[in-house]
Amino acid sequence: MKKFVSLLRGINVGGNKKVPMSDLINHYGKMGFQNVKTILNSGNVVFEGNDKSPDQIPAHLEKAFGFEIPVITVPFEQILQIIQMDPFKNIEVTPKTRLYITFLPEPHNNPLEIPYSSEDNSFQIIHQTATMLFSVLDLNKTGTVDAMKILEKAYGKNITTRNLNTVQKIGKL
Repeated sequence: MKKFVSLLRGINVGGNKKVPMSDLINHYGKMGFQNVKTILNSGNVVFEGNDKSPDQIPAHLEKAFGFEIPVITVPFEQILQIIQMDPFKNIEVTPKTRLYITFLPEPHNNPLEIPYSSEDNSFQIIHQTATMLFSVLDLNKTGTVDAMKILEKAYGKNITTRNLNTVQKIGKL
């Protein structure tokens, strides 16, 4: 058995697309996964299965909950690599600094030149891999841009973003 992390997009936001974590755990169990755990209420699932089995997750969840749930599943080792690489080590963090990792469903064709900075410098993408973007949002800037709109326009709507604290919590399991 191999350990994986599923990152679900767009559930339990503003009372929409409600997915109780206990139901999510039950459905992962019905798909044959073991040692299923959730982190927070935003759709982070750690589980064990074989390499082929995560492909069934989106269709199963859509049938179970009645709406499409974009899911990006990555090997647990990828989460540990993010933590080990410490991609934000050179960023001065203030109470109004947000550090994000955006997971892409497939390798991208570099639609934005990296490093990328919004016009007002409130949003920066500082690093990328084939399937991840590492970005910083500075809430101290006036007129802070909508970072998700920038990312969705460039990379599509099936991406999902987690803050660094959430990724670190996932890595502790």
